[in-house]
Amino acid sequence: MAAAASSAPPPITADPLPKGASSFFRTVISNMEKVYWSRNPTAKTILELVRSYDGDHICYDHFAFRTFGVDGYGINSLAEFFTDFGYVPREELRFPAKKLRALWFSPPTYEGYTGTGIYGPLPRIFISELLVDELSTQSQEIIHKYIGTSGKGNKYAALASTSGELTWEKPVYSDFQILSRESEYAAWTLVNGYTLNHATIATHRLVSDIKSINKFNKFVEENGFKLNSEGGILKVSPDGLLQQSSTVADSALFTFADGITESIPRSYIEFAERLILPRFKDLQTEEVKEHHRRDGFEVGNANKIFESTSKDQLTRSSA
Repeated sequence: MAAAASSAPPPITADPLPKGASSFFRTVISNMEKVYWSRNPTAKTILELVRSYDGDHICYDHFAFRTFGVDGYGINSLAEFFTDFGYVPREELRFPAKKLRALWFSPPTYEGYTGTGIYGPLPRIFISELLVDELSTQSQEIIHKYIGTSGKGNKYAALASTSGELTWEKPVYSDFQILSRESEYAAWTLVNGYTLNHATIATHRLVSDIKSINKFNKFVEENGFKLNSEGGILKVSPDGLLQQSSTVADSALFTFADGITESIPRSYIEFAERLILPRFKDLQTEEVKEHHRRDGFEVGNANKIFESTSKDQLTRSSA
């Protein structure tokens, strides 16, 4: 079901984390970001282009991760790290056709920061998990086989995300192929593990004309990048207040455990514009804060954004 996400949380003007904890937490997510950049040149190039056009005003709307929802390797394997640093679990989202569920977490505060990137407002966190028990017996056996080699790797999911390393054995190509045929999400997670699936730029926090997501999308396409066209380039929530788009994932060569080298999908970058809630429409521009805008996520939008790593999107021609 769609999350009832348009209610605004009360404004928070100070980071409740002690200074040392805040510094440590930001260092950890900075290392997650570095792995993400190193594997996804599209994301890094777009960030550089936006900075050259708009200045240093980039803030992240959310970070997203994928997991296997079985034997402690699902949402909770990553969630504890974030909740330990002040994040609060919010709504659950369900994607029956993809056999997925997700939970998003709000940060300790959206306000009170003058920095940008990971040194600006902390991003929301969106963690999804594959409902492994709903897959075919063959796919379940493959997933259980690999997580069985992980020991207690699920306890160190956040650490794995900062290194880009799998917590289980590198898979053989035939297992990747089998999973790909049933669930591209499963195949992606098998080879990418807890690596950041995507980061999202909050376009409404920019200051130039590309703060409008439609103009932002045009800017990205004019610079030669392919956007996810599933359901249209722009994904819009039923209330019209959450508007999202994303690039198609980068691909990279990956050498499987049996020596076969093939191209696999990596990650992508997303863009989101959160519009002002109707009850705050009379505020002056300089008065508008993040808590005055549409919060949360939308099943319909997210369902299409998931397709950014799909074979259909990766292989289609540019518009």
